[in-house]
Amino acid sequence: MENTNRSVFGLSGVTGMLIATVLLLSILAGLTVWGIKAQQEVANKPYTIKDAYTIKMRDNSAQGHKIIKQ
Repeated sequence: MENTNRSVFGLSGVTGMLIATVLLLSILAGLTVWGIKAQQEVANKPYTIKDAYTIKMRDNSAQGHKIIKQ
């Protein structure tokens, strides 16, 4: 029995591989750009700690000790 429905340039062949490769590279590029933008945004807003000696090791109000410079 011969397989006469073979298609090198079908979705299961070279074309499908190229589509998958382009899709994965575009996802990689998008996540990289998103990560760089997030790092730049955080780098522009540094924070200082009010009084480092009064913070307890396991304190739920840790957000109240930060001062974000804007």
